[in-house]
Amino acid sequence: MAEVLVVADDLTGSNATGALFARQGMRAVTVSDVCHGRRHGAAADVVVVNTASRHHPAGRARAMVAEVARALGGDVRLLVKRVDTTLRGNVGAELTGMLEVLRARAPHARALCVPAFPSAGRTTVGGVHLVDGVPLTETDAARDPLSPIAASRVATLLRAQTALGVGEIALDIVQAGQEALVRAMRADRSDVLVCDAVTPGHVSALARAAAATGETWLSVDSGPFGAALAAELGIGGTPRPILVVAGSVTARTTEQLREAEQILGARLCEVTALDEDALTVQVMRLLDDGATVAGLRMVPAEFDPALAERIPRVLAAVARNIVDSGRVGGVYATGGDVSVAVVDALGAEGLAVDAEVQPLAVAGRLVGGPCAGFPFAAKGGLIGDRQAAVDCVEHLRMITVHDEREVQR
Repeated sequence: MAEVLVVADDLTGSNATGALFARQGMRAVTVSDVCHGRRHGAAADVVVVNTASRHHPAGRARAMVAEVARALGGDVRLLVKRVDTTLRGNVGAELTGMLEVLRARAPHARALCVPAFPSAGRTTVGGVHLVDGVPLTETDAARDPLSPIAASRVATLLRAQTALGVGEIALDIVQAGQEALVRAMRADRSDVLVCDAVTPGHVSALARAAAATGETWLSVDSGPFGAALAAELGIGGTPRPILVVAGSVTARTTEQLREAEQILGARLCEVTALDEDALTVQVMRLLDDGATVAGLRMVPAEFDPALAERIPRVLAAVARNIVDSGRVGGVYATGGDVSVAVVDALGAEGLAVDAEVQPLAVAGRLVGGPCAGFPFAAKGGLIGDRQAAVDCVEHLRMITVHDEREVQR
């Protein structure tokens, strides 16, 4: 039975949000009727219901979303109010209706409003929502013929539509680390907390902190935060850790790895000496410490040419040791020589391609040898945009969740 109920106010938003949950390895279905939600929810992790209520009168919209939440949300672990990326429509009224339903079974539940969708150019800074860096009231959203936006500050928009108390979590708190963020969420007891976010990493940090509070939250967001929070709550299955083996030291690879550290919490050991045993121990310690993405990264250094030839072999040997330990569910390799060396070290004969995650960044399963069927993704050091490492690792995570489900069946 579905563990997440998302209530959206238009069809395109419903489908886009369902895709974000699916990217986390969850089975998502979008419908436009409660009866259809009941029928198809049994086979899904996430049910997204489109109420088509964006342009309805506020009172009617509030009643519609509350009806859906009562009908389908009684047993779910997470309720999500999906809002427009430019906050058009009845955001305050609809979150009020859903929070009232949630509080019927969890009296202390609150709403966490994270409207940012950084990869789509939607960010929130100082409580002000921006489209490609421009405040809402200076964008086309302010001239929408049916739902014009009258304020750029999210709290101002909400207070015009709800009597609930609204607080704010500033960007410096979001950037201050999980402990500080959890403290801030617990300290401000407002009914609704509006959170700043500029990067996907900020959205992920907010999701980790929200899960760590142990509180019951209504997620109010445009898609990414709700999906990230569901993943942090372990909904749909918990992906196995992924091993990263980065032999490339290009600026592009460095940027991609930095993005993986920020968004996915990747923890990578810097390789400054080619000691197979010591590097294996370092990565194993990261996994023992709970890292879900862990591995090795080369740093620019002056290596003797004869020593440099050993780099792919040593990194591949470490990868083999980690894979043989059974501690990881997939390997992401970047750098052509290193990728080939890892495949060879794992005794594979090739790769059964599953997808081109990004142009020239390929994922699939190894074929032949003792690791046949093992999830693997690889790309060259100069390939992909800044999200390439994140996209490849998330694809591997999705495969591991699918594999776990197959085992359970």
